[in-house]
Amino acid sequence: MSNSATPVTLTFDGAVGTVTGSMFLLHRGGHDVLVDCGMYQGDRQWRQRNWQRLPFSPTDIDGVVLTHAHLDHCGRLPLLTRSGYREPVWCTPGTSRLAPLVLRDSAHLQEHYAQAAFTGQFSRHRVPAPLYRSADADDASRLLTPVDYGVTQKIVDDITVTFTRAGHILGAASALVDLGGETVLFSGDLGRSGHPILLPRQPPPAARTVVLESTYGDRTHPPIAAHDVLAQTVRDTVRRGGSVLIPAFALDRTEIVLRTLDDLTRSGLIPRVPVYVDSPMALAAWEIYRNPSMRHELRLDLPDAIAGGLDLRLARSAQESIVLNTPPEPSIVVSASGMGTGGRVVHHLLCMLPHERNAVILTGYQASGTPGRTLTDGATELKLYGRYVPVRATVAVDEGFSVHADANEIVSWLREMPTPPEVVYLVHGEDESRRALARRIRKQTGWCVVVPTLGEVVRLDR
Repeated sequence: MSNSATPVTLTFDGAVGTVTGSMFLLHRGGHDVLVDCGMYQGDRQWRQRNWQRLPFSPTDIDGVVLTHAHLDHCGRLPLLTRSGYREPVWCTPGTSRLAPLVLRDSAHLQEHYAQAAFTGQFSRHRVPAPLYRSADADDASRLLTPVDYGVTQKIVDDITVTFTRAGHILGAASALVDLGGETVLFSGDLGRSGHPILLPRQPPPAARTVVLESTYGDRTHPPIAAHDVLAQTVRDTVRRGGSVLIPAFALDRTEIVLRTLDDLTRSGLIPRVPVYVDSPMALAAWEIYRNPSMRHELRLDLPDAIAGGLDLRLARSAQESIVLNTPPEPSIVVSASGMGTGGRVVHHLLCMLPHERNAVILTGYQASGTPGRTLTDGATELKLYGRYVPVRATVAVDEGFSVHADANEIVSWLREMPTPPEVVYLVHGEDESRRALARRIRKQTGWCVVVPTLGEVVRLDR
């Protein structure tokens, strides 16, 4: 039990009212620990927060706990290190391998976009600048310090962290932080129980306080991911001589999409056409997934070649990518990012959306304000790189690809806790989703469930 004379506080510095920008500050006895340091994505009102001064002094932080390598959880680490942070960033081995890819790619895209905005004169700033540069990303990556699942790691004094497998992407973890006897469990992003590549998430440990994600807190996924929408859209598009663009996150999602396309091709549900992977980060990530040291996180029945039945082609160079803006024959192009916010996929959208023969298939959650969400909502035109293009291509959504736990799975994970928590705080979700999940948890458990506000500070000590 903690000393009641030593206050323990939790500040919600991000991922409140939105699904991005994950950042939570723990304080006890003169020590500060930051859990996640993610980038905001989506609506301008959120993205502008990336440029604001961090709401704490980076040099006062004694340690960072990183739940996984997605940009909305790690993307502002370079800002932290650029401001003087030099302590470890504790994470799992999988995250320590994937996060450098994500941070370098993020820096490269920001540098590229700033240059494009300057050349194309579509920025509000006379000399557009990136949020951070590649050197900043490298500095942050050098602080990543791996800790195996189930190992309790001292952060500072009597503050420790223990990771359990979350089953979301390789290395994804829930983090149990113990602050002198006050225990706080951060769910991180929870995966589905039937992930096609990874082992399922582990049961949660006991904790007095839970900080729980709620991305899909107001909905459930289809019971069986048959991918009928994907198969029908591919067949129709190829029949009319067009190509299919599949925006897919480089980490985990691209691998799942390829495995699904392989299954559909082998079963004859889609024709065998060239399948291009146009994402250098996705190719690098798959090499990490395949590394023997990561095998303990993968399903035992996973074949060595997840796409052996495909006519698989890899676009490694920029020139090879440019060719795919107008594929020479009916093809499937899988490219990052999954929400169309940056990367090579933006150029493909620019060139493919205006033509009725083509199709775009969205494969995951689309945050408010992103090109993917705009397309999902039925837009007839889309603004990319400062110009509008008409949306004449077919736009379809396959909801069977999500590796986020839905409302049923979130509640199921929560109820596996050995003892009921005293308070559950809902984060990492839009407000409607958080409120819906709060009502459900209260009704089913009778527990205290709170929907916090951005910047709110709460006491955790008894």
